[in-house]
Amino acid sequence: MTLRELPPLWRLPLLLLAMASLLGGVLGGLARLGVAVPEIAQLRAGSHGALMIAAFFGTVISLERAVALHRFWPYLAPLAAGLGGLSILAGGPWWLPPALFSLASTLFFVASVGVYRQLPALFTLTLLLGAGAWLAGNLLWLAGGNLSAATLLWMSFLVLTIAGERLELTRFLPPRPLAEKLFRALLLVAVAAAVLLVLAPPVGSRLLAAAFLALAVWLLRYDIARCTVRQQGLTRFVAVCLLAGYAWLASGAALGLLGAFEPGHAGRDAALHAIFLGFVFSMVIGHAPIIFPAVMRVRIPYHPFFYLPLAALHLTLAVRLAGSLGAGLNWQQTGATLNALSLALFVLTILVSVGRGAIARNSPA
Repeated sequence: MTLRELPPLWRLPLLLLAMASLLGGVLGGLARLGVAVPEIAQLRAGSHGALMIAAFFGTVISLERAVALHRFWPYLAPLAAGLGGLSILAGGPWWLPPALFSLASTLFFVASVGVYRQLPALFTLTLLLGAGAWLAGNLLWLAGGNLSAATLLWMSFLVLTIAGERLELTRFLPPRPLAEKLFRALLLVAVAAAVLLVLAPPVGSRLLAAAFLALAVWLLRYDIARCTVRQQGLTRFVAVCLLAGYAWLASGAALGLLGAFEPGHAGRDAALHAIFLGFVFSMVIGHAPIIFPAVMRVRIPYHPFFYLPLAALHLTLAVRLAGSLGAGLNWQQTGATLNALSLALFVLTILVSVGRGAIARNSPA
């Protein structure tokens, strides 16, 4: 190992930390709905959001960025985020998780500044703003501020990161000046909303919802997925994941416009999970066959079976949201439990695909 890179095998512990946070976060979410889970998950139910977003996604996204930068020090960000999740699971002092997440997001933000300075473009600016949102949410939590506002800042981190990565691919399409102007306007609104989340939360949450709804429309209109969905194989699968995810983003944002991003609102569970599960995890499922090989240097051959966990996630999420919006707690519990099983099926699908790739690689031609 050199100080310029971390070998793939050494990245595995970071992924294992992320997976521990994912497992703890999913079980904690089920505990919040009254589903029977192990006692340790019940004790961590209040940290469901932190485990899923700051710990799991913070670790995975910063690890992906570190691999792309080909430097050693950016790997300290996923390490700190992973340890933050571990400190929650281990029942550490209240200040330790937000301190570790703040350290992780500071390193991630510094790395993102470096990327923007090397390549000043709209998509790198979007990624930088996403990193800033994660940092702001963590610092707000550490300072004992509004946890609801911190959650929406974490949401902005994920939404802007995904939007920035998708925007990067539009560079291969013919120039569209109007699309770029609209996107810049959306970024401005999102930044204003982030500030208002701290100063005037009800106004900030609705403004953020408006920005996300407009962003969903922008992505549905201008993303290259509208073209690639007509192709075959993995390319089409990724496009289907993207377009379905954008629909969930629009749905969650529309609920947010009605006030569902605010604490105590009857539609809050539906709005948050439409975005975090429907939108974000659609992106995860779609991009895992591309990103995981880049991070771990393994093959994941495409198989039509990939559609099964994707369809299961969306169908079970619809059941959960129906429960959240009035069908009753039983629907909500059933949908959430099936959501968890859908994610487990997705992880199993990836592991089986890695095994298939290893067999194919070692087989004689």
